[in-house]
Amino acid sequence: MAKRDYYEVLGVNKSASPDQIKSAYRKLAVKYHPDKNKDDKAAEEKFKEASEAYHILSNSERKQSYDNFGHAAFENGGGGRGGFGNFDFSSSFSDIFEDFFGEGFGGGRRSRRSNNRGSDLRYDLSITLEEAFNGKKQDIKFSTSEKCDTCKGSGSKPGHDAGSCSMCGGHGQVRSSQGFFTVQQTCPQCSGSGEEITNPCTNCGGQGKNQTSKRLSVTIPKGVDDGTRIRLSGKGEAGSRGAGNGDLYLFINVYSHDLFKRSDENLFFECPVSIADAALGTSIEIPTIDGGKAKIKIPSGTQSGKQFRLKGKGMPYMRGNGVGDLYVQVNTEVPVSLNREQKELLEKFREIENEKSNPSIKKFFQKAKSFWKN
Repeated sequence: MAKRDYYEVLGVNKSASPDQIKSAYRKLAVKYHPDKNKDDKAAEEKFKEASEAYHILSNSERKQSYDNFGHAAFENGGGGRGGFGNFDFSSSFSDIFEDFFGEGFGGGRRSRRSNNRGSDLRYDLSITLEEAFNGKKQDIKFSTSEKCDTCKGSGSKPGHDAGSCSMCGGHGQVRSSQGFFTVQQTCPQCSGSGEEITNPCTNCGGQGKNQTSKRLSVTIPKGVDDGTRIRLSGKGEAGSRGAGNGDLYLFINVYSHDLFKRSDENLFFECPVSIADAALGTSIEIPTIDGGKAKIKIPSGTQSGKQFRLKGKGMPYMRGNGVGDLYVQVNTEVPVSLNREQKELLEKFREIENEKSNPSIKKFFQKAKSFWKN
């Protein structure tokens, strides 16, 4: 069967730039890659065809020969289908395969110790709303692993160095065949470090770290909110054989408060007042989160649910300057049980109220009567 034109295979024209050729091949390689098309011979052939086209057109000299002589330029072992079967995909296409599938494919550029980095740790810390307002320093104690003092984290006995991994020969990666091409993967024996401990440290057993209980002083910033996560870089578990430490994450829980409710940097406080105080007006003192007091004037005729704003009496912003506000909501309390004198006074008040005919009440009942008629 005659070969298709390489430009037709990739879906580009002869004037296509190297980036356009690479982009076209990338799309086809992702679509027809054998790992995504198990036991699909047609997809495998399309992948081979696209790879062959890219192999020729991605190189300026090969592309020039193809433009001048077509497929005939690579016949008789000159790089056509017959010679292409021995082509080393893992080396020539490593840049593209890394773009597709990550740095496991022939690049060898991954940091050898990256896989041995220590684990991240989580610590849940509960504080009061007052502590969130003021900020605080607190000592915490947790179980973790730290670098071995004997071998200084190397994993080898003092005076001995690690040797090359016997499985990967010190490369940190091993080759394996997948379908018709070869790929490189992280060595399972050394986890990509390329090293093998031949004389392990007697104190840590060659791990370069030991389990221990650690005490740490942490600072909780002002304004911290419930659910805030604080990252302490490098305070997690030690890495294996000299690799970097993980991080420690503090998860903050702020206890609910008996008086204040919080929404972002603002606080809310509900204050009960009597019917008489709401009707006649009064002044009240309320507590503030900083432990002080604030005076609020309640005007006469204040309705239940009315809010008063006290600027700058809320929580401090965790990031940046500024302080939130405190909102005081007045809730009118209706007495549950009345003595004889109270009842007489309220009955007298009701008589006067009915004679006066409160405009809002009168308007409401007019609307109700109109609704019933309709």
